[in-house]
Amino acid sequence: MDTKGNREKNSLKKASLLLLHDLLGIKGAFLENQVQDRDLLLDRLREKVLSCKSCPLHKTKTRYVFGEGNPYSSLMLVGEAPGREEDISGKPFVGRAGQLLTKALMEEGIERDGETYIANVLKCRPPKNRDPLPFEIEACSPYLDLQIKIVSPTVIVAMGRFAARFLLSTDSSIRALRGIVHASRYGVPVVVTYHPAALLRNPKLYSSFRSDIRSAKEILRGG
Repeated sequence: MDTKGNREKNSLKKASLLLLHDLLGIKGAFLENQVQDRDLLLDRLREKVLSCKSCPLHKTKTRYVFGEGNPYSSLMLVGEAPGREEDISGKPFVGRAGQLLTKALMEEGIERDGETYIANVLKCRPPKNRDPLPFEIEACSPYLDLQIKIVSPTVIVAMGRFAARFLLSTDSSIRALRGIVHASRYGVPVVVTYHPAALLRNPKLYSSFRSDIRSAKEILRGG
């Protein structure tokens, strides 16, 4: 039913898309569902990230780590910041923690490259893998905000406390946030889990991590 509320919601969504296109320097009639739309938007956003100097991390990083995966995926995975291997390669989650992530996805029947899109709150590695600082998150998080809006996933998995804080605006612990499907400001459900690096420190968390991935998959299935 085309109610007034639905019309207003669709109008706001269209305005948001037009603003997004304008922010990325795209002019012209790009429709929301055109095949080239998300690829082009992400390419333009990547260009902006690769020239970013919004915080001092650009001076100490080796490579920017923008994100990768299927831009039309229904499942988006969000971490906190690149590590050493990611800083070297320019790709997210390629180190030992990333290998555990890939393993868990595979065991749940999810193809990482074809069925997910992965990004971090920060696009540059903090020195010595320290925690992101508040001003770094403030400077960098608009990129993730736009990535989420472009990909328009059906469900997001927040991996670690910084991803959860960004997506849910909360200071609650991972333990308190796990096992609950959260609403987000994107109108997309969020499943919170441990950061894959935590599994390296405590392998007993792996089964819980895999269970959270399974919960996200069930949402995709409408379960």
